[in-house]
Amino acid sequence: MKRVFKVLLIAVVLVVGYYAYLYIKEKTTDYGHKVVVCIPVYGQSLALGEEAIRITDFEKLKNDYDGRIITENLDHEFGYFEYNPWKKFFKKLFHYQKRSFELSVYGMAESLAHQLGQDTVICIFPGGQGTTLIKELSKGTEPYNNFLSDIQKACKRSQERGWTFYVPAICWMQGESDIAEYPDTNYKTLLKQFSIDINQDIKEITHQDFPVRLISYQTNAITRGKKFSANSYECKEVAVPQAIMELIRDDSLFWPSGPIYPYSFTREAVHLDGASQKQLGQLAARSAIRIIRNQRHLYGLMPLSPIIDGNDIVVRFDITYPPLVFDTINVKKIDNYGFNIITHEGKDIIRSITLEDSLIRISCLQSPKGGKLRYAINGEIMKSGNQHGPRGNLRDTNYNWCYQFEYLFN
Repeated sequence: MKRVFKVLLIAVVLVVGYYAYLYIKEKTTDYGHKVVVCIPVYGQSLALGEEAIRITDFEKLKNDYDGRIITENLDHEFGYFEYNPWKKFFKKLFHYQKRSFELSVYGMAESLAHQLGQDTVICIFPGGQGTTLIKELSKGTEPYNNFLSDIQKACKRSQERGWTFYVPAICWMQGESDIAEYPDTNYKTLLKQFSIDINQDIKEITHQDFPVRLISYQTNAITRGKKFSANSYECKEVAVPQAIMELIRDDSLFWPSGPIYPYSFTREAVHLDGASQKQLGQLAARSAIRIIRNQRHLYGLMPLSPIIDGNDIVVRFDITYPPLVFDTINVKKIDNYGFNIITHEGKDIIRSITLEDSLIRISCLQSPKGGKLRYAINGEIMKSGNQHGPRGNLRDTNYNWCYQFEYLFN
């Protein structure tokens, strides 16, 4: 018993000594002036990289960019996320990284590090909680408070070093549970309120004048809803991806990383694989750099108001990188390239589809009036991704893929 006590005592002394050393080093080191650009990711399990086998080398992440990519602790100890702060502490202490997954923000940070100057530091970390509804991630919840605490920690430590700290954006990755569990809530209203709350709370920490944008993906999990039927006129599963698309289109606080149906998923289930997380992060960097440089808001590939022309529908697109392309290589071909026109009776009335530069003409078997035009609302039950999940084949020449959407013709 005495021997165990001595071992524990030695361990405590070593730990205390180590952190005392870090504290003294922090207080006595002249770090010079830096600008800390903090862009963390927040949401449910996709935000945390669950099941995504890590392909980022943490040593390279530290060394290849002169140490300019850091965590909320302003160090390079990546890969130790835990809901419980004590578990996180001991994981870091013993370098336990068996659940260290690939995060989208790793790819985003690497891309930003190439584009930003040597006086800029990129602070990244994940926050949130898996299998959690949006209302359980919103203001006042434990995950929300923990996320703010990490931002506050990063801000305080930056200021102690004499660095300028701000949060131009956060990456949003949530929505799967709000599809699968059919909560009696309005997802768009809750996500808009989240953007307002997170802006107010982060600004109270950083005292920045400019807004915190949400760089948002679009969830692909509609077939995980047990009631899902692609030809159902009332398709509740559409509501979440539709809300995300509309906010990116209409609200200046929301910027795109993009829909995730063009990517591959672990087991074709709910989680992106490592390579796909990396790709999504690189797309998030496109928006991040435009936000940082105060450039024009680009929202990706979305339809303008479709019109009825006899028994045809004409869909025009506001396209930055023309022309439009039907890509059946990166995404497995789906009937009518992902488009459907669903009647009240649950019948798909598409006859044919034609691509004409920046517009699509859809010929129908009858008048589409009263029907619903859908894109990428399909797929095999419980599948996700570019092979068998909800998907479409439409993109522009810069690999901006069209968002999943629904449009009602009154």
